[in-house]
Amino acid sequence: MASTEERNLLRSLAGRVREIAHDPGMPARRRMWLDHNRLRPQRPMVLCFPEGAWPELIPDSTLKCTDPVLRQWEWDLRARIYSWDQIGDDNAVEPWFDIRWCVEEGDYGVKIPRHQGDNRGSYIWDPPIKDLDRDLKMLRPREPKVDRAETFRRMQLADEIFGDLLPPRIRGHFWWTMGLTNSAAYLMGLEELMLATYDNPEGLHRLMTFLRDDHMNYITWVEREKLLSPDNENDYTGSGGVAYTDELPGSSEPVPKPVTLHDVWGFGESQETVGISPQQFAEFVLPYQIPLLTKFGLNSYGCCEGMERRIDMVMEKVPNVRRVSVAPLANQEVLAAKLAGRAVFSRKVDPVKVCVGFHEESIRRELRQTLALAGKGSLEFILKDTHTVQNEPWRLRRWVEIAREEVDSYMAKR
Repeated sequence: MASTEERNLLRSLAGRVREIAHDPGMPARRRMWLDHNRLRPQRPMVLCFPEGAWPELIPDSTLKCTDPVLRQWEWDLRARIYSWDQIGDDNAVEPWFDIRWCVEEGDYGVKIPRHQGDNRGSYIWDPPIKDLDRDLKMLRPREPKVDRAETFRRMQLADEIFGDLLPPRIRGHFWWTMGLTNSAAYLMGLEELMLATYDNPEGLHRLMTFLRDDHMNYITWVEREKLLSPDNENDYTGSGGVAYTDELPGSSEPVPKPVTLHDVWGFGESQETVGISPQQFAEFVLPYQIPLLTKFGLNSYGCCEGMERRIDMVMEKVPNVRRVSVAPLANQEVLAAKLAGRAVFSRKVDPVKVCVGFHEESIRRELRQTLALAGKGSLEFILKDTHTVQNEPWRLRRWVEIAREEVDSYMAKR
């Protein structure tokens, strides 16, 4: 149950989100994203995802709700308002409040203990697989479960509290990546994963086969249970990007139908294997991702890995690639030539220039270099992986202002 104070607070926040969603400029902003993802861009887009810096922007101590669910809702609403009022990037806001299905995805039958440092520091883990040939038999496929009653309870509660202001709807994601190597690294260790390409290739193939089959079972379970929702609005997609599209059926169907995997965006990457050769990537990684990514209507690919040595394989073998990550240290010149007219150039700028001090001239040089190489196509600048702003939140808005200035200057000269 929500107290009177909690109800009043959530209604106030929901009302503000509704105002933002109905801003006069919002329809044009949504149209820009549709054109951008269709590869008919109006201009380069600018996005900022605070990620690890959120605790400095909305400290936990500032939240008022005490119930865990209401407290998460309060944070969600505050974050949407903060992004609009204080960051001011190109993110669009929809007049809905999204409730996620309550799903337990299960585990692989083994524990993976993690030990994290203080103050959001790095962590280490103890991989359960010490010997592939001996320990692989410990793994079991995940057995996901959905709690429909709890999901509908939350839906009803949100509707009772602020549904007249911000109608709730069931919508959300159940996974991040179909990359597989993230799971492999947690199970056997990152160094061991890379060494296994030489020391035990057959064992690694068996592990990747297990992970491919498990991920296939999981995504088809979600589809079979009719838990999928449209993925064509301001949904986060890939390793950074906005999902607006009119090329996926979703809710645009004349007669509503169960959403299928082909109606949503997929995502693949393998940042953990950035240190292996293209030949090893082609043998141990990509073949296991392709059957999964083939299920989706549109795909994003890449995260923090440099894609220049993999881009030809990915564009040739992965269907419907529409967004490719261009990491801070990637070879932009190579990727700009490969992606021109074929996919969104999703440029992840260097967060160090914002997180450790604030280096305006260096920020401008980086933006100008990217604009010169990829500005004529669908280009998006994304500031993410910001694990701190050293308690100076103004840095995020200033980065957005600088990015807009450079984009405007570039567009004026075209």
